[in-house]
Amino acid sequence: MYDARAERGPGPVLVFYHGGGYALGSIDTHAALAVEIARKLDIPVVSVEYRLAPEHPWPAAPDDGEAAARWVAANGKALSRQATGLVLGGDSAGANLTLVVAAALRDAPAAVPVILQIPIYPAADFIGRYPSQQAFGKGYGLDESATALFQKHYAADPKSLRTSPLLGDLKGLPPTVLVTAGLDPLRDQGRAYAAKLIESGVPTAYYEGKGLVHGFATFRKAIPSAQQDTDNFLLLAKTMLAEIEMK
Repeated sequence: MYDARAERGPGPVLVFYHGGGYALGSIDTHAALAVEIARKLDIPVVSVEYRLAPEHPWPAAPDDGEAAARWVAANGKALSRQATGLVLGGDSAGANLTLVVAAALRDAPAAVPVILQIPIYPAADFIGRYPSQQAFGKGYGLDESATALFQKHYAADPKSLRTSPLLGDLKGLPPTVLVTAGLDPLRDQGRAYAAKLIESGVPTAYYEGKGLVHGFATFRKAIPSAQQDTDNFLLLAKTMLAEIEMK
């Protein structure tokens, strides 16, 4: 767990899911981003070490993601951080898990409600083909060949709502700050998900990092402008969270 405060009273806790195509990544690889979120949002962050493919194919990752969120909701004493609500967040594959877990906890609530979700350049639809996949599928960091390999290892049912949450009913989901990157093959999936959230009546803030590639929030040292964009979307999240807590 990451927290900028040594002690704090009851309040929201953020459950974070790291990216890595469901086959790579860990708590350690994404520690800097998790710490940045904890500091900028002034919120405890619990980072989840979910099982990875190919040793543990789908649905191991969404199973672990949901179980972890339910555990955090119910076990404030063990964390010394009593959760009054959950914020779900993650990047890339972890953003997909964010969307999947948010829907699961809408349909079968945890001990405390999910009050906000922050999916960062999510995969939202394993079936559809989008213009951004063609435009940025080669030479922009997340190549089609890598995506195909990740999907092969993950071995998910593309039609399942636990794989392609864009295909589901989005009504009743928590307020959302959805982030995309302008040069990302997944950009249009994120745009489509944000649009469907708005059509479904879900309070939604959409942020697109112009001129940035997939993964920019973890490339902040290599891409100087990425720090400002990360600051920007976290400020949106902080503002939305403050509004939610005031209600």
